[in-house]
Amino acid sequence: MTAPEKDLLRSLLVDDDGVFRPRLAQAFRKRGWEVIEAGGVGEARAISESPEFAVVDLRMPDGSGLEVVRHLHALDSSTRIVVLTGWGSIATALDALRAGAVDYLQKPADADQIEAALLGKKPSDAATEAEDDLHGVPSLARVEWEHIQRVLVACDHNVSQAAKALGLHRRSLQRKLGKYPAAR
Repeated sequence: MTAPEKDLLRSLLVDDDGVFRPRLAQAFRKRGWEVIEAGGVGEARAISESPEFAVVDLRMPDGSGLEVVRHLHALDSSTRIVVLTGWGSIATALDALRAGAVDYLQKPADADQIEAALLGKKPSDAATEAEDDLHGVPSLARVEWEHIQRVLVACDHNVSQAAKALGLHRRSLQRKLGKYPAAR
């Protein structure tokens, strides 16, 4: 994917995940995007200047990402907003779209998927062909990563508690969390 025109590179990334957010921001910066990071609803609502693009996590400890979507949409209705969630449902997808989001993606989504959604494009043909060859079946490593993320959220991001629930040593879980999610 190529980045949009130079004057349309400003984006806001709102996610409370301290591993996912910086990595996604870095991936977008490497593609030429200017990225402002916010770790929660409060930080995002404090932003008074609307970006052209925004990526917003749905569930955060200090509130719903839908609050951020509504806030950004009120600042500038032309802001293209993509909502990410680890706990997707049709109802929340509809709520996000009604609030002003242009797309809704299941976590963990990669930078290609998110960029394509922000720009209103389909993912690259090569990625689509590779997925078609495997009928969209994610790799075992990807499924493991997604499961770990769900357990971590259920344990309120308490690594020790999540490790116990997963039957792993805390350090083993920390090593797994330090790795970037596996490709599909």
